[in-house]
Amino acid sequence: MMLSGKHLIAGSWTGGDETFASSPARGASHNFARGTSAYVDAAARAAEDAFASFGWSTREQRAVLLRKIAGEIDARGEDITRIGSEETGLPAARLEGERGRTVGQLRLFADHIEKGDYLDARHDPALPDRAPLPRPDLRMIQRPLGPVAVFGASNFPLAFSVAGGDTAAALAAGCPVVVKGHPAHPGTGEIVAQAIDATLKATGTHPGVFSLIQSDGIDVGTALAQHPLIRAVGFTGSLRAGRALFDLCAARPEPIPFFGELGSVNPMFLLPGALAERAGEIGAGWAGSLTMGAGQFCTNPGIAVVTDGPDADLFQAAAQEALAQTGAQVMLTDGIADAYRAGVARMASADGVSQLVENDSAPRSAAPNLFAVSGDAWLADESLHAEVFGPVGIVVRVRDVDQMLEIARALEGQLTCTLHLDASDAATARRLVPVLERKSGRVLANGFPTGVEVCDSMVHGGPYPASTNFGATSVGTLSIRRFLRPVCYQNLPLDLLPENV
Repeated sequence: MMLSGKHLIAGSWTGGDETFASSPARGASHNFARGTSAYVDAAARAAEDAFASFGWSTREQRAVLLRKIAGEIDARGEDITRIGSEETGLPAARLEGERGRTVGQLRLFADHIEKGDYLDARHDPALPDRAPLPRPDLRMIQRPLGPVAVFGASNFPLAFSVAGGDTAAALAAGCPVVVKGHPAHPGTGEIVAQAIDATLKATGTHPGVFSLIQSDGIDVGTALAQHPLIRAVGFTGSLRAGRALFDLCAARPEPIPFFGELGSVNPMFLLPGALAERAGEIGAGWAGSLTMGAGQFCTNPGIAVVTDGPDADLFQAAAQEALAQTGAQVMLTDGIADAYRAGVARMASADGVSQLVENDSAPRSAAPNLFAVSGDAWLADESLHAEVFGPVGIVVRVRDVDQMLEIARALEGQLTCTLHLDASDAATARRLVPVLERKSGRVLANGFPTGVEVCDSMVHGGPYPASTNFGATSVGTLSIRRFLRPVCYQNLPLDLLPENV
């Protein structure tokens, strides 16, 4: 494994004198060049230059590119797992699985664009004899936007990072990409960028199609969001950072779309029939979902809404017992661990909240915590609605089904909402589903939302603040639509049109 510690700018590995040091969970730290607005400008200009050819490349050419990138990433699998585990503390098995997802979605997009359905091509032939006015020949097709900025995520060093879903979708659409690497795993990001660089060179693709800029501050992100040649931004991260970037994109002289996935508490609603039959089973399953990956998943189900009573006691006890047997886990960064401790402290100090499982967490680690609160207290305190990133859950004990509906209506936008139900709960579920589908991008039954399938029908997005664009998804083949726009060609000669119009 060879790390240069440099940026990849349009096929050249380059870096200045100013550097930052990585902060790995274990192993040696490495120095990386710190990005500047000058690097952003160079990458964006190269991307714009590349768009003149890449934006008109064939679907077959881009499919070959995506598959070759996947192969180059797999060829570096051992190095990626090694450095990724050192930087993030994630176990090797998790990183190997995430690499499989990453290369799988690259290959999925290759298959998807080869089919051509995503183009939504339409043709209304000319009607020269129509009265009172003739109709021109009209052809419509989805076309790429131009250069796209992608921000690597902290919690997925591969699947939501340098060659993750945003990059895969943008490249599949025909958009060059400039990635801001995440400082939590810059070494992992560089090795993946090496795989993309090797692919571009092997295929003779314009080097401006991809650039990686490393950074541990906000300057690079700000410059990317404001650069006039960047036409859209893909982001996965915190509400605070995402909202700041969203505002920058909206405040530009020419505003651009900001596709941010910002956070979610992913509430579960345990309906009375299911709670009576399976309280213990659901409680233990919830504990496992809460603590998976130290709770560092954007679909971590942080809230369980139950009707107060003996069945709720059984559910709560099962979750407590399972969580008590779960030890501390390493978190992705020191900052995430600090934020987790602050969130737990905030929740513990809220009025009407009782702490069921209490654990102190050492630096860069998180042990599970569990709380309970009445429906009235939860409704009265909006701070309890906010995401705490990590292995913490809160049981909201409501008076009855009517208050459960009141809780659902009070939710902000979510990535997911889950119903645990039996056949006897059908009438209650019919009241809840119309509310929950307006609150989230994915509604589940009798499961846990921490697994996100990469496929045609997946939606990973939702109303604000889960994401900044409720009509988009950051996972699945539909995510390519974020980086396309419809163009209508009227009476243009066929030899001037892009393919498949």
